[in-house]
Amino acid sequence: MIEGQPVDLRIIATVFGALFFAELGDKTQLAVISFVASGQPPVAVFTGASAALVASTAVAVLGGQGLLRVVPAEVLQLIAAAIFVIVGVAVGWEAVAALRS
Repeated sequence: MIEGQPVDLRIIATVFGALFFAELGDKTQLAVISFVASGQPPVAVFTGASAALVASTAVAVLGGQGLLRVVPAEVLQLIAAAIFVIVGVAVGWEAVAALRS
């Protein structure tokens, strides 16, 4: 929390919902399932996975803050949107190719 700025629960809920649904069925979740299925202790897997997600999120937040010092927010949003579109098109392309074969 930045000094003097209250915590906005709507932003917390929005980010939680977006990331929760975005992460369902992704490679991270499949890796966690694989670790547990191979007999690793669930509490240890949960702890390791949670720590990794917290660390990667911290890197993203700190990196975003750093980028905002040199790149305008609108440009970062445009770059992020372009990356999402490119990834979406690539995944769609692969899905269509898989259906055709």
